[in-house]
Amino acid sequence: MDAWEYALATRSTDRVVRPFDWGPEWMQNWPFKTSAADIESRLREFNQIAIERSPEFFAYAPPRDFRLEAGTLRFTSPVDTPYAENNTVEARFFPAKPRWKRGNKAVVLLPHWNSSPGQHVALCEAIAEFGISVLRLSLPYHDNRMPGELTRADYAVSANVARTIDATRQSVIDVRSCYDWLQQQGYEDLGLVGTSLGSCYGFLTSAHDDRIKVNVFNHCSTHFADVVWTGLSTKHIRQGIEDQITLERLRAVWDCLSPVHHIDRFAAMNKRSFFLYATYDTTFPPQFSRDIVGRIGKSGADHKVVVMPCGHYTLGESPFKFVLGYQVISFLKRNL
Repeated sequence: MDAWEYALATRSTDRVVRPFDWGPEWMQNWPFKTSAADIESRLREFNQIAIERSPEFFAYAPPRDFRLEAGTLRFTSPVDTPYAENNTVEARFFPAKPRWKRGNKAVVLLPHWNSSPGQHVALCEAIAEFGISVLRLSLPYHDNRMPGELTRADYAVSANVARTIDATRQSVIDVRSCYDWLQQQGYEDLGLVGTSLGSCYGFLTSAHDDRIKVNVFNHCSTHFADVVWTGLSTKHIRQGIEDQITLERLRAVWDCLSPVHHIDRFAAMNKRSFFLYATYDTTFPPQFSRDIVGRIGKSGADHKVVVMPCGHYTLGESPFKFVLGYQVISFLKRNL
């Protein structure tokens, strides 16, 4: 299993080791200002404020230009970035098939980092087949949102500290905007399905939006920085930063992105959640998954846990992807 996982994780040959950058220019449009003398201290201070006042950090003005074109929802992201491509949000819509449809139910599906436009489509179609509509969101810097100079979604998670924060904030706000559109279409029972990076974005979103009643988190972890520092998929990012910063310092400047700091807010809402992790995962090491699941349990949040005997990449291979599909759809059908 380890050999299979390694082979799948290393088949991409276009990973680029980029230099470390604090990215202070990305802080200009954030809702809080800090006054520390140096950039690292400003980012550390900002993270603490963003955790304490996270509803303000993830606040936004709802878009006014929703348009459904040839089965794809498009709108202008409430978060403006220097990249025009990235500022137009795209989400492919899969309407529920009438055979199993009961009420107005819909989920937003958040793919994994560097997912291609065709990935997760089979799962979306299967969910829709069983009577639940789906919006498959293209994450910031992915698909048609990718700037022309990139071949991978490097600007979503990278050696640029502040840009990574900005991309995460934009993801959460874009997801919340999708629920605005779904509500306008009459959908009342709303859920979320997130995988890998999409799972992290999904947890942050759900912790700040009480419209989401049911969650599926495929792969989960505590600290954002720990996954980047230890994961096989982000080895090239660590190579660009480890001479400039330690894990402890990186954790402090990415704390506001870490699900562990938003558990109390998440648990205070009446949600039902499904957490899945894999025993051979080299991208989201299982000790971090066990930690977050344990903390969720102590919080009293209503949740189900499934542990798969595979890895991060092998979860998308046969037979594991079929087991996952059954688990996800059955959970949504029972709880949404």
